[in-house]
Amino acid sequence: MKVDERCDIYSFGVLTMEILMGRHPGDLISCLSSSTSTSVPNDNQQILLKDVIDQRLPPPVRQVAKDVVSTTRLAFACLNGNPRLRPTMEQVAQALSHQSLPLPNPFSIIKLGEVWDHGVCSA
Repeated sequence: MKVDERCDIYSFGVLTMEILMGRHPGDLISCLSSSTSTSVPNDNQQILLKDVIDQRLPPPVRQVAKDVVSTTRLAFACLNGNPRLRPTMEQVAQALSHQSLPLPNPFSIIKLGEVWDHGVCSA
């Protein structure tokens, strides 16, 4: 594997998820990565996002909930197993500076499979 800025992007995704989760996301990343490598739906994609974020924090509401979903989606894009499909840091910065999109569902029912979308920063 060639070490370049794409490794930094992956690390950014890990760090972002660690901040959101309050712990290292290694097991979650492994589970989600393995579930997306097959076409069969995996139980891990059915996990609710609210159950993954740091439980010591109050549940996010309104704009904070939108920001959590957008940030999680961005972090997952950075964790793409194919380095060439990860966003650039410029794309990450642009995504962070844009206003969050409306939530597709109430925060309490958003599943990880809904935010595990690597196309969030497509050029």
